Amino acid sequence: MLKACWSLLLAVVAMPALAAEPAGVVEREFIYETAPFPECHASTIAETPQGLVASWFGGQYEKAKDVGIWVSRLQNGKWTAPVEVANGIQYTSVDGTVHRHPCWNPVLHQQPGGPLVLFFKVGPSPDTWWGEVMQSEDHGVTWSTPRRLPETIMGPVKNKAILLKSGALLCPTSSEHDGWKTHFEMTSDLGKTWTRTPAVEDPINAGAIQPTLLMHPDGRLQALARSRTAKAIVETFSSDGGQTWTPLAKTSLPHPNSGIDAVTLKDGRHLLVYNHTPKGRSPINLAVSNDGKTWKSAAVLEVEPGAEFSYPAIIQTADGLVHITYTWKRKKITHLTVDPSKLQLTDLP
Repeated sequence: MLKACWSLLLAVVAMPALAAEPAGVVEREFIYETAPFPECHASTIAETPQGLVASWFGGQYEKAKDVGIWVSRLQNGKWTAPVEVANGIQYTSVDGTVHRHPCWNPVLHQQPGGPLVLFFKVGPSPDTWWGEVMQSEDHGVTWSTPRRLPETIMGPVKNKAILLKSGALLCPTSSEHDGWKTHFEMTSDLGKTWTRTPAVEDPINAGAIQPTLLMHPDGRLQALARSRTAKAIVETFSSDGGQTWTPLAKTSLPHPNSGIDAVTLKDGRHLLVYNHTPKGRSPINLAVSNDGKTWKSAAVLEVEPGAEFSYPAIIQTADGLVHITYTWKRKKITHLTVDPSKLQLTDLP
C-alpha cells in the first residue's frame, strides 16, 4: 500500500510538468547534464543510419581559444558523453607553444549513402574565421582530420545544407568581414570543389547573415535570415536552383538579431524556430507556414525573462518526427522531439 501511495504521489507531482508541454512536444531532454566545458552554443543535429548525432561548440566562453567542436550520439535512447572532435589547434612552436584558435558553428550533413559531414569555422572572430570540414564513415564515432576549405568558402555557416535534385549540396552561408552579407555556396563533390554566388542584394540595409533554406512545390527556394538592423527576419527567393536570389525583404516576424533555423516537412509545411521578440533571446518559438509567407504560432518552446534560449537547429527524421536543439542558457543543449501532426496553431501575437 505504501508503495502504491508513493507511486500515486510521484504521478501527481509529475503531472503539471507534462501538462505544461505544448501540443506536439513529445519529449524534452538535455543532451548532457555535465560536461568538461562551462559554456556551449550553436548546436546542429542530423539523422544517420545509426541514429541521431548532435554537435555544438563548447569551451570557457564564446571566442575563448579553448572552444572546440563537441559531438554526442543518441544510442539506445541515451546520448553518449560529449567528445571533442576538433580543437582549432594550428601548430606547435619548437618552444612548445601551442597555436590555437576558437572553433565556431558546427553544421552536420548526412550524405545519402555516404559519410556524415561536419562543417565548422575556425579563427579568432567571425570576421576573420575560415571554413573547415571533416567526415565520419561510422556515423559520428570517429572523424577524419579537419581540412581547410578554399579561400572565402565557409560551407554552411550555421544552418544545414540541402541536397538539390542535381546532386549539388546547396549551403546557406554568409560573411562578416565586409559588413554582414548573405550568399550561397554549392558543391557537387562533398566539399572538394565549390561555386559561390555574389552577396544577395540588400536594399533595406538589413545586414543579414546565417540563412536557412525552405523548398516550395513549384521548385522555388526561400531563405530566411537573421538581420542586424531590421528587427525582423528577412527573406530572399531563388527560382533557378540557388544560382540567383531576389533582394532581401522583411518578413512579418519580429526578431532580436539571433540565430534561427527552419525546415520544409514532407507534407509541404514549413517549420521555423526563432525568438519571437525584437529584443532578448527569450522566448524561443516554433511557427508553422503553408506558403512561407503567412506564419502561425505552433508553440512557445521555452520562456523565462532575461534568460537565453537561442541558436536552434531543426530537422525531420525518416519516421516523420521533428527534432529541435537549441542553446539553454549557454550551459546545456536542449533536445526536443515534436510530432508535427499534433501541433495546435494559433495566431501570432
